[in-house]
Amino acid sequence: MIDIFGFIAASITTAAFIPQAFKTIKTKDTSGISLSMYVMFTIGIILWFFYGILLEAWPIIISNAITGMLAATILFYKLGEKKRAKVN
Repeated sequence: MIDIFGFIAASITTAAFIPQAFKTIKTKDTSGISLSMYVMFTIGIILWFFYGILLEAWPIIISNAITGMLAATILFYKLGEKKRAKVN
């Protein structure tokens, strides 16, 4: 029962990143996104992922693997925007 609660919470918080990731991929616009926030957030997600592995807590592992990929995608575009700004 505890894992079901965890999976529900993880599904909702992970799904919250999907619209931002799709919007970023589609528009390639990350001007409204804080680079430092996404760097810290992505590092935190990676740490949560490994914490889940150590606990063998599947809701934590799965949600942070998915959220980590979405956050890393947004961070990738943000870093690319910084490089493009330097070239222009």
